[in-house]
This record gives sequence, structure tokens and C-alpha cells, in this order.
Amino acid sequence: METLRSAVADARRIVVKVGSSSLTTPDGAIDEDRIDTLVDVLATRRKAGSEVVFVSSGAIAAGLGPLGLSRRPRDLATQQAAASVGQGLLVARYSASFHRHGLGVGQVLLTADDMMRRAHHGNAQRTLRALLRLGVVPIVNENDTVATDEIRFGDNDRLAALVAHLVQADALVLLSDVDALYTGDPRLPGSLRISDVRSPADLAGVQTGAAGTKVGTGGMVTKVEAARIATGAGVHTVLTSAGAAEQALAGEPVGTYFHPNGQRPPTRMLWLAHATTGQGKIVIDDGAVQAVVHRRKSLLPAGVVGVKGDFAAGDPVDLCDSAGRTVARGLVHYDAAEIPDLMGRSTRWLARELGPEYEREIIHRDDLVILDPPRSETTRTAAAPDETGDGR
Repeated sequence: METLRSAVADARRIVVKVGSSSLTTPDGAIDEDRIDTLVDVLATRRKAGSEVVFVSSGAIAAGLGPLGLSRRPRDLATQQAAASVGQGLLVARYSASFHRHGLGVGQVLLTADDMMRRAHHGNAQRTLRALLRLGVVPIVNENDTVATDEIRFGDNDRLAALVAHLVQADALVLLSDVDALYTGDPRLPGSLRISDVRSPADLAGVQTGAAGTKVGTGGMVTKVEAARIATGAGVHTVLTSAGAAEQALAGEPVGTYFHPNGQRPPTRMLWLAHATTGQGKIVIDDGAVQAVVHRRKSLLPAGVVGVKGDFAAGDPVDLCDSAGRTVARGLVHYDAAEIPDLMGRSTRWLARELGPEYEREIIHRDDLVILDPPRSETTRTAAAPDETGDGR
């Protein structure tokens, strides 16, 4: 056993995610034998003393047959209809399978909005912890019946990475229909398996391909992004096939192991970076970029040179430099319509002319997260204020 992978074998709390393609037959129907085989592995790990959170896709796939659909629908309304039919069937099947081992399950349906709103986020965290404390296996899925195109995870890989952070898991195992990450399409000659990823440099030149299958939404690009989120939060991560789940959980050298490369950030910052979508854009000058990105200061009106979109106070918005590159995201204190009259002004001037309530930041540094610089398309993997745009 590889020494570093022993962290997965020894994990006290582990999140396991499986995709639709690993649960279905060639014609898209839910494969009950595959479910039982995977549940046997998870139940064995649970009985060995580990807490297991199971993130499972498959609700839409489970609803295709009963609705007479031959493949995953393209329009959101029909996807939601399939999910509403399939989610109950899927959880009932899991419940029966775990019952064979004397284990109960609890369904937890989440949306990106749940992770964005602090109260909902806290409720989800408390619910998951209570289920684990009570010895129940939480089965997590995106709530496809109410998610929208604008606010949704879009795939369960990212959801699994965020859940791993939410429950403070020690390890994350992403199960796919591919046994590992390769340098290119594994079906083509010359594609090499990548056994370890220690830093983004190990992914230079890797072709992760497009997302999506007949019944699923994910692809290797979403799994690499999920691994980046998880390892950035200090979570040991393995990517492999569903058929190698037992070996992966045992710490054996299967699949691709992503080494943790960061300390756990505050949950608030993680969800702001990865579970939110900017509802608009604020363009900031070079001095504000330096203040916000490099000195980790608040954004003051003096540093703002433009605003795009229609957003309300409290919404997440993206901060862009003069070249249009997104450099940060934060929760804004003003509506979009208010900002043009504030741009370029000092907070002292605004307080004197408009009232003391305007002597505040556009975005406070505690509500700001710095985003990674744009990645190459070939990698495609996730004091008293001064008046230059920074502040308290």
C-alpha cells in the first residue's frame, strides 16, 4: 500500500461520489446489481467504523424508463420531471440495498442556492452531521426538481467536493466509468495513466475532454475540478472506476490520487468561490486590483470604474480588471443601480455629501474571495482605509 494513500484507508469520515454512467445499463436504466455491489463496499467500510457520506447521481436516469424516455432530455423542465419521478425510486432502491446490512439511509437534496445562503448552508451542515451521529448513511444529490439553469451545481462532482468540506471529511473518492485520469482519451494509443497529482503542474497539457454522457452531465473535466476544490481544502482525493471502489477505499494504488495541497479554508470562502455564480460584474482599476488581490483589502468606491448586470445588495458579484479578467468574487453591499453614482469617490466625500450610511465598502474583505487566474484551455480541469479602492 502506498504510504500516502493510507490516509484514505484510515479516513474517519469519507465522502464517496458515483455518477449516473456507473449505475446504469447500456440502455440507460438503473442497474440494480451495480447498486448492490457498490452498497456492499460502502456498508463494509461503514461497519469498519468509518462514517460514510454517499453522493449519488442517477435520479434523472432512474426516471427515464418510467417516463418512456430513451435518453436524458435536453430541456430543464423535462429533466426536472424525470428527477421528480426517479429520485424516489433511486433512494428506495438504495434503502433496500443498505437494509441488507442493517443500515438506514437519509436523503439530502441540495441546490447551489443552499450552499450560497448562510442559513441554508448551516442547516445542511447540521443535518448531515446529525445523520452521521445517528449512524445513518446520508445519500446526497442535487435537487434537480427545483434547481435552475442560472443557479445549479450542474454536476455532482463539484457538489461532492463541497460536501466533503461541509462535513470536514478526511477523504473523497470519485467513482466514474473510467479507471483513472489519463493524459488523453484512454481509448487512444499513447494515452498514459496519471497515478499521482501533486500540483497543477502535473496536469499541464492533459486533455480532459468535454463533459457529458448519455445519461450524465459530468466528464473528466468536472472531476479534476472537484479534486482541485477538495485537495485545496486538505481532503485526500482518489479518482477511479466504480469497479475499483473497494481497492480505492482500502488505499490500494488504483486510479489517480490527488495529494492535499492546502489547509481547510473557512467554509464561507469555499462556498463563495465554488458554490456561487457572479450575478453581475464590477470593473476595478489597477490600484484596486493590487489592494484587493495582493493586499487582501476591502473594495471601496474609489477603485470602481464600471458596473455590469442587474444585482441586488447581498448578491455575489465578480470583480474584473480593466482587461475583463475576473480576479475575485464577493458579496456586494449596494444594488447595481446605486454604484455608478459612487464610482471614483472617497468614502469620506460620500459620507459628507450623501450621509454617514455611505461611508462603507462596496465589498468588505471578509466577504471577498480571490479567484484563481484563468487556466489554460488545454488543461481545462476549477487600518484606516486609504482611497485607492482598499480599506478596512
